[in-house]
Parts: sequence; C-alpha cells; structure tokens
Amino acid sequence: METKILGRTRGRFATAAAYIKAGEVVAFHTETVYGLGANAFDDEAVLKVFALKGRPADNPLIVHVHRDYDITQLIDGEPHYAAALRAAFLPGPLTMVYPSTGKVSKYVSCGLNTLAIRVPSSPVAQAFLRASDLPVAAPSANLSKHVSPVTAQHVYDDFQGKIPLILDGGACTGGIESTVLDCTGKVPQILREGLVTREMISAVAGDCGVYKRQTGEKPKSPGMAYKHYAPRCPTALANSAEEALRIYRNEEMGCGKPLILCESALIPALEGAEVLDLGATGEEMARRLYALLRRAEDSATLLIGIEPKARGGVMAGVCNRFKKAFGEQT
Repeated sequence: METKILGRTRGRFATAAAYIKAGEVVAFHTETVYGLGANAFDDEAVLKVFALKGRPADNPLIVHVHRDYDITQLIDGEPHYAAALRAAFLPGPLTMVYPSTGKVSKYVSCGLNTLAIRVPSSPVAQAFLRASDLPVAAPSANLSKHVSPVTAQHVYDDFQGKIPLILDGGACTGGIESTVLDCTGKVPQILREGLVTREMISAVAGDCGVYKRQTGEKPKSPGMAYKHYAPRCPTALANSAEEALRIYRNEEMGCGKPLILCESALIPALEGAEVLDLGATGEEMARRLYALLRRAEDSATLLIGIEPKARGGVMAGVCNRFKKAFGEQT
C-alpha cells in the first residue's frame, strides 16, 4: 500500500472521509498530536487501529467529532458542570468521558460503559471530521509504546505502507495529548493530565479531582497503563546535572554518542555535553518533548533525561510523559 501525505491539496478532506467510510484508517493532524482514525461505528475498522498500532485490547480509544456534531446520540446524559466545561474549552485539548449509549463499536471503550469524546481545535481535524460527519475513534498515530507523533513525517516513519493517507497540518502546537476528564460523577476527575489543567477545570466546574488507578484495575483512559512515549534508543533518568554528566562521560568513554535532554535552566551546568533544550516554560516543554525524543532516537546511543523541576500548570502532564518516556510508570 502506498501511503500519501496530503498537505494543502484540493479535495483532500473528501478523500480522507471516503477512506473512513470505506473502513480504512487515516492519520490526521490535531493541535496536540497526530491521530490514527477509524469509523467509530465500524467494528472491523476499530480493530484495525488496534492491530496497526499493536495496542493492548484493554486500552480504550477516544472518539473525535466536529464542533457541531450532536453528541447526545452517543452519551447517556451529562452532569451540569460538563456543559460549562464544553463551552469553556471546546474545541480544544480536552477529552470528556461520559456514560455511553453503546451506539459506537464495543471495541472503542474496551468493554467499559463509558465513552471518551474530544472536539479538536485543529482546522485540519475540524475539516476532516466535518467531511466525515461521524465519530472517528483515534489514538495517537504511532506504534504502541513509541513516542507520539507531532509531524506528518513521524506518522510516516511508523506507518509507511500500512495506511493510505496522512492529512498533514504541520507541526502540532500543543505537543502532548489532551487532558482526559471523567465526567460521570458529581465532581470531574482527571484521568490523564494535559494542556487543560486541574486549575483551569476547577475554575469552571468549582472542583476537580485527580484519579489514581489502583493496581490491577482496568484502564479508564488512554495513557493510564503500560509504558508510553519511549524513544527507540536506550535511556537513563538522572536526578541532577552532576549525575547526568557522570552518565554522559561513562557513555563517551565506551565510544558511545550520548545526549542529555533537560530544561533550559540546567544547560549552563552541562558544559561540554551535547544537550537537547526542552525549554523554559511548561508550554514550551510540552510542545518540544516528543519532537526531541524522536530526534534523539535517530542519533544517540544513550539519551539521558533530567526531569524538569518546574511544577504547576501543564507541568503535571509534561512530567507524566517525561517519566514514562524514560521507563517510569506513573
């Protein structure tokens, strides 16, 4: 199969929609990361997504819809705060989990009685979803456990010859996946941290919890279990610049080519080492993280990460992805 990357091409959204309606899988740009989409009503198409990614069968998918899609046919009611959150943050990088009517494929939610719905703000995603005019089940467009894709080339690297089409919208500006919010209870609970923060949600809903998955419990959301976001090169996690330099020099002595990934503030303490600058703010770090992890795997014999010290805002999501990329389960 030839995999085409379509940028500003006339008719590309109609072409993508035709593939979706025919049961094919299409990759598309969103503001967070690229998605790997299939018709959420089509069992075989949804299962194809799991097979292409090598995704565990108990890891649920998110359904994407355009801003005018009537979600009431998909959800079995919503609490009062959910409407206020939709008005405040959608379209945008927030996924909301509702009681499901069971209209979509049973494989989307992996046996759960809930459904995760997202309305992306990317103009490319909106145009594609409007042309399709049906819910599109889409995890990130990468092989399972690999670094999430933030460019069309990243998707192509993982799925060349396996999918027919990638809708190119340029580099993703958000950089980490959407916040996933459980809206089935009296108080919303964050299942996965992201660009819409707990503080932002609380300001609208009045309160917001953070869910802690229990050992052995089935995942309620993507990103809650399993190793994620990992580059294909060996990695090491350091607690300080000094420790990172020791690891770096040992790798050099063994004729390796190490790299250090860290926030901007630590770079002066790493003189003599080759460093990838993660950025100074939470937003910069979110936007740069996956691109830098992908860059490192192409050149480094060892990637050494120093977890950012900054906290608050989107840093909860950044640190979650950072630690998982370096093998720590959070």
